Amino acid sequence: MTHETLLALIGFAIAASLTPGPNNFMVFTSTVNFGLLRTIPHMAGVVIGFVLLMASIGAGLGAVISAFPKLLIVAKVAGAAYLLWIAWKIANTRQMSSGRAVSGRPLTFLQAAAFQWVNPKAWIMSLTAMSVYTDPEHYVLSVALVSGIFGVVSVPSLSIWGGFGAGLRDWLSAGSRLKWFNIGMAVLLVASLWPMLA
Repeated sequence: MTHETLLALIGFAIAASLTPGPNNFMVFTSTVNFGLLRTIPHMAGVVIGFVLLMASIGAGLGAVISAFPKLLIVAKVAGAAYLLWIAWKIANTRQMSSGRAVSGRPLTFLQAAAFQWVNPKAWIMSLTAMSVYTDPEHYVLSVALVSGIFGVVSVPSLSIWGGFGAGLRDWLSAGSRLKWFNIGMAVLLVASLWPMLA
């Protein structure tokens, strides 16, 4: 991989990881409702699950999807259904008490990792990165490099979104602010499906 290609890959990884999408919205909302420490397993699950998905696509799953594009449609529909369920749960969370949301709990490490396999944005990012940035002459190494760069970039990206959420906790705990924040985030989470499903 040339120096220019590597820089382009890093730029793509940063842009794709920082832009709004299901993972970022869910981490942001989780840190508001449950705090940053309780959301760390969720964030770790996103990173590990996404890296495993990306490496699997590079290892041949991408070719299977290209040969059977209906599989991607199934993943998108399953992801959309799961996101609608998550959005419903978020929209109905109403209170914080002693640093913890009264109802519900954050996603676990395994739930967040498993979600990557039905996350439409994760699939699109992975398929794009593996088709554009892998080197046929050094394929295994380039798949590992692309996956690793996305994994490294995901950590600060999720931390930024989580930090914003944690910073808003005190302000949102007053009055009905949390209720309207959660409803708004649920709407944004559902809206994030449109560009991926269109």
